[in-house]
Amino acid sequence: MKKRWFTIIPAAILAAGALFPAFGAPEASAETTQLTYSIFFPASHGQAKAGEDWAREIEKRTNGRVKINVLAGGTLTPADQCFDGVVKGISDIGMSVFAYTRGRFPLMEALDLPLGYPNGRTATRVANEFFKKFNPKELEGVKVLYIHAHGPGLLHTKAPVATLEQLKGMKIRSTGLSAKIVTALGAVPVAMPQGQTYESLQKGVVEGTFAPIETLKGWKQAEVVKSTTDSSGIGYTTAMFVVMNLQKWKTLPADVQKIMEEASGQWIDVHGKAWDDLDEEGRKYTLSLGNKFVSLSEAENGRWKKAVRPIIDDYIKEVSAKGLPAQQALKDLEGLIVQYGKQYK
Repeated sequence: MKKRWFTIIPAAILAAGALFPAFGAPEASAETTQLTYSIFFPASHGQAKAGEDWAREIEKRTNGRVKINVLAGGTLTPADQCFDGVVKGISDIGMSVFAYTRGRFPLMEALDLPLGYPNGRTATRVANEFFKKFNPKELEGVKVLYIHAHGPGLLHTKAPVATLEQLKGMKIRSTGLSAKIVTALGAVPVAMPQGQTYESLQKGVVEGTFAPIETLKGWKQAEVVKSTTDSSGIGYTTAMFVVMNLQKWKTLPADVQKIMEEASGQWIDVHGKAWDDLDEEGRKYTLSLGNKFVSLSEAENGRWKKAVRPIIDDYIKEVSAKGLPAQQALKDLEGLIVQYGKQYK
């Protein structure tokens, strides 16, 4: 009889629990959605940290219904494969650079032109407003959460440069669009990743580099240059995406989608400010080592702008030939840079 009672009583308790949950087992919590997030920046970089903070914020606002596993340093997908990794579902979310697959995002590449971006917050706001207006077909295959972009890419050299004549023939580390800028200015572009730049500058393989100021501290390049030319009049940026697999996005409940969109909208300025903070750290670091900033005269700044204008004209010609509104894109970008440049002085 005892054995029989032991089998009946638990069943009764479970039945009561189903009718009166307060007296039985606790109700099961909502199912947790697990997401992977591939970031090409190393985990220690300020932009990887901003991405990590965004992920934790999503978890907090969804009360743990969404968990995001952040994989930084390109450990899940390399930088140039990050976008395809999201499309194919290798990762659910990805952060990388449009320009790493040049030609694939023709309209978005307008963002990277040497248009004179003054700072990261301006560049980031401009990038998001630009995307919102044009919503290019090249991004239809993903859910764009937000975009961010660094402050002006400037010239950092071992010897001071204040004129095009001083720059002529110098070997300058550059990649992608910045290589075209170097050529237009009369110098010699030398392609290499940031990781090789320090040693190349140290050994004299190159005499300078085009990059945001943040690299002076983040990559310690201030130790092997002596001068930064404030060429922000032709300052270019590099636009970076945060995108999600479209099918995965569609499976999320509407309230979770809303939370992610709201947080993403707020993180636009988080990333923009992070870029500016990193640039300021780079500025302070290079000055602490006794390095100098060289300002271009008004006339010289005009010469540099004129020198890079063919890059912009070529872009308009090439992209217009694809049936895309390149001329309108350029006009809108110039207006947005003025608008947000005043806001984020």
